[in-house]
Amino acid sequence: MPAYGAFLAEHGVDPQRVLTYQDFVRLPLTSKDTYIRRFPLPELCRDGVIGDMIAVSSGSTGTPSFWARSAADERVIADRFEEVFRDAFATRGRRTLAVVCFALGTWVGGLFTIACCRHLAERGYPVTVVAPGSDRREILRVIPELAPHFDQVVLLGYPPFLKDVIDAGTAAGVPWRDYAVKLVTAGEVFSEEWRTLVAERTGMTDPALDTASLYGTADAGVLGNETPLSIEIRRFLSTRPETARELFGSSRLPTLVQYDPDVRFFEEHGGTLLFTGDNGIPLIRYHIADEGGLTPYDRMLAFLRERGFQPAAPGPERPFVHVFGRSHFTVSYYGANVYPENISVGLEQPEVSAFVTGKFVLEAVEDSRRDRRLAVTVELAPGVTPSDKIARAAGESVLTHLLRLNSEYAAYVPQHRQTPDIRLRETGDPDYFPPGAKHRYTRG
Repeated sequence: MPAYGAFLAEHGVDPQRVLTYQDFVRLPLTSKDTYIRRFPLPELCRDGVIGDMIAVSSGSTGTPSFWARSAADERVIADRFEEVFRDAFATRGRRTLAVVCFALGTWVGGLFTIACCRHLAERGYPVTVVAPGSDRREILRVIPELAPHFDQVVLLGYPPFLKDVIDAGTAAGVPWRDYAVKLVTAGEVFSEEWRTLVAERTGMTDPALDTASLYGTADAGVLGNETPLSIEIRRFLSTRPETARELFGSSRLPTLVQYDPDVRFFEEHGGTLLFTGDNGIPLIRYHIADEGGLTPYDRMLAFLRERGFQPAAPGPERPFVHVFGRSHFTVSYYGANVYPENISVGLEQPEVSAFVTGKFVLEAVEDSRRDRRLAVTVELAPGVTPSDKIARAAGESVLTHLLRLNSEYAAYVPQHRQTPDIRLRETGDPDYFPPGAKHRYTRG
């Protein structure tokens, strides 16, 4: 890695003198701005040679970044897929159709997921991959044709897109309950209400064994994965925001996964995460800027026992990492930080969820009197038209759960300004919900 040698020299570090853990934690942090974007791609790679594949990520700013990959990277990350497929989905004894619903092409998710699933087949798992990508019509064309030949169907994609697929399939008469559906998601934090909702709509019997979220980044692939144990813990905490606050320092419910420190080494830094890992571009003390933290396995179980909870699900004796996501995906309103996941829970309640897709845009706006208002623009489900009844139900549900989950909102926002303005838009509205685009839940 010629670039890293130059980077250390700039900071006056002699790599020959980095011998202990104390030496390691004094190494300068790397990041996309301070390291990746400052050097040509070959210099970032081992021995100055680009790997056998390149993936592209747009990032939150839209500026593309290029990430070298290799077959060795795929094999390591396939271990995370194997853990999910083996321990949760019991794939060893079940013919499994893996339907890759991430975007294909140069983008990070699709082709990499295909490669990892095919590694499972090479390891002897009865897994067959089909890759319709993010074309919903193609997904709903291939599944009814292929699913009857398999014991279970695993859909892999971003949470809101998978829900779109499930809802559109239901409307088209796809018999999800006949297919023993499992879900593998990545890219976004979702609520346990969301997990329960999609489980009900697909006929899942146990969400802790039928779903799994991966904590992945464009920079280094999959860093950790949900296990039945981490899901059971998260579902326990989802109904106890004060306990979640004790554990995570916030009543927000983060993604909670387990990770292998021999492969991806995490550190905490000022409430955010650093990791070190070998990839096509090796990364050392890389500051991903995700808000989150770490909990050792023994400390997690002791914390739960002290509060009267003993998880029943098995799980590896590995540490936990929790991830809130990037801090700039929030809206400030009367000094309170409002997070998209606070809103999601309200829209996922039974009295509302049948009328909406789950997508929304959160904004703090000025009204005609120059007063600040919290606006939530909500996408309606296909065939549903705007009505005052739906807007009122959505507003009441969002407010109830916003006050329950976000004590800062309850304390900071004057009571007469707490009720959000609900603005309903039809499916695929070009201004807020353009089809095919990666959805963003906030606007500045």
